[in-house]
Amino acid sequence: MTTEKLDIMETIKEGFRYGLRNFLPLLVMVILYALTFWIPYLNVGTTIGLYKAVIAVGRGEKVDPTAIFAKDNFKGLSGFFLLLGLLYMGITVSMFFMFFPALVMSIAWGFAIYFYLDKNVSPLKSLKLSYDTTYGNKWRIFALELICAICIGLICALLALVPKAGIVLCFLAAIVLGAIMVAVEGVMYDFFSKKADTIIAPETPVDDTEVPEA
Repeated sequence: MTTEKLDIMETIKEGFRYGLRNFLPLLVMVILYALTFWIPYLNVGTTIGLYKAVIAVGRGEKVDPTAIFAKDNFKGLSGFFLLLGLLYMGITVSMFFMFFPALVMSIAWGFAIYFYLDKNVSPLKSLKLSYDTTYGNKWRIFALELICAICIGLICALLALVPKAGIVLCFLAAIVLGAIMVAVEGVMYDFFSKKADTIIAPETPVDDTEVPEA
């Protein structure tokens, strides 16, 4: 069985292209999230809103920065927290088998929250979808995220060396690059979202009432 491979560099390039085209709303959204993340309960809705923004990016939609405060983000919180519990419990258990299995499972289940919010599936189904769709691509996901992390780290480290203003520049760069990373994550999600659709798509019903042609 052949597995479609995630194109690492093309995903990063497409994410950057989308990020630059929609830079201002993405930047405003990241700033709003950073300013409100410390507020209890509200941070739950804004976190879900951020996940939904990544989904919107994957669909090529325009991002509304204020959508992270939408009331709809608080719907289905029980399932959301159940999913988080299953997710982190599974990763924690896998850590007993040393670090590598935990890393693999964190990558394998990395899109579960997106599938739960986007595909209208149960927490268990979203975990399975994430595991199945990332099959054969885990090292590519790891490599993509590692490349982005190294680039962000180098840029922030260089800016931190600037006398007096280094810390401020580093902080500003982290926010700007965070906005770009939302776009990269959205492009990557779109790839696995299409794979998920082929898994959960219902079979075409057969109409037994049709009379076959002679």
